[in-house]
This record gives sequence, structure tokens and C-alpha cells, in this order.
Amino acid sequence: MSQIDIRSFLRHQPLFQELSDSQLAALVPCTHEVRGQKGQIIFQKGDPCEGMYLVVYGRVKLSISSAQGAEKVIEIIHPGQSFAEAVMFLGKPCPVMAQFLEDGLLLQVEARSIFAAIARDAAFAHRLLAGLSMRLHGLVRDVERYSVENALQRVIGYLLQGEDHPGQANRVVTLPVNKNLIASRLNLTPETFSRVLHQLSDAGLVSVNGREITLIDMNRLADFGSVAG
Repeated sequence: MSQIDIRSFLRHQPLFQELSDSQLAALVPCTHEVRGQKGQIIFQKGDPCEGMYLVVYGRVKLSISSAQGAEKVIEIIHPGQSFAEAVMFLGKPCPVMAQFLEDGLLLQVEARSIFAAIARDAAFAHRLLAGLSMRLHGLVRDVERYSVENALQRVIGYLLQGEDHPGQANRVVTLPVNKNLIASRLNLTPETFSRVLHQLSDAGLVSVNGREITLIDMNRLADFGSVAG
């Protein structure tokens, strides 16, 4: 299996692209490939955090489990995204479990090299803080939704996220992972998630075919969620 050109990959990541050649070169020896198969654990809750991770391909699930064994998906990390930065700075054990949702490749950048880059380049520190702030904002937004929105509104919000043209009809949303994981991400049971999709389908707002969900009328879909509130 061929190795990735680490320097080239880092150069094209927003977080690292403004580093000088010498700064980037200093990261390369401290960056390691982590290859895994679907279902493989990257780290367990309580493991030490020795650096941050970048997803080259594949998807990663961050989750926690209750004492009864029920799993709650905290976040799903997609190619081009990173994770574990915050824990790396705290120097504390990982608060979540990370697991490959499909065969994938990560790059782990050692903490010591990140700290050195921050010491040398204030702009790099600003970008890293901006990325962490965006993630925190997203998590706070999720908590707000779970607190004030009902199940129907959460599902509609998920289906409409990132849509810049709400008037467009017949837009297909492909669920990136199975429905159980999406339900957990929305703090719903799989049964509730399926029930809401059936409700939207019966109302003529969506058409469900496996992981592909066609949004038949996005304006009506948005209004349906507002009325439900």
C-alpha cells in the first residue's frame, strides 16, 4: 500500500496552508499515518491524547457510552476535517471513543510539533483557535436544538442544513452514515427518526429510498417544521 505525501496533504489543509516551507517541513517527521478498517477503534475513552488527527479519507465516529451500554454519537468527522485538538491542549485523557465508520486513513500530528508551530507562528495559532471555536459553536447549537426543538424539527433541520436555495425542488440528500447513527447524532432513538421520515413521506414532503432522501418541496418542508413548533 503506497504512502501518502504528508507534506503535500498538509499544505492543502486550511489549517496549515499559510505555514512557511520550513515550518511545514518541521511537522512532517512528527506526522504519522493511521490506517484502519471499518469498525476499528482509533482510541478509547480514557486513553492519553498524544496529538491531533486529520482525516484523509473515510469517516470517523466520536461517541460515548452510558453505564448501560447505550451509545451516543457526539460527532461524525468527514474527510478534510480534524479532531482531538482540544483534548491535545488540555493534556487530559480522551473524553470520547473514536472509531472508523469505514475503511480510512488518518494523519496523526504529534502534539509537540503543533505546540512548536504555535510558538513560531501566531497566525497558525489564530487559525487553530478559529477551528476550535467553530466546532464549539456547532456543539452549542446542537445542545440548543436538543433543548428546544422537537423530533420533527431536528430531522427537518438536519435535512435542510447547508441548503442555500430553499426553493429548489427534488434535491437529494444522501445520508453519509446509517440511520441509527444519524438518529443518535440528533439525540433521537432510531424508531423516532424512522417515524419522522414516514411522517414527512406521508405528507408528500420527502421520498425515502434507503440512504437517499429526496426533498420534494423545501419551502413546504421548512414551513412544516415551523408549524410543528
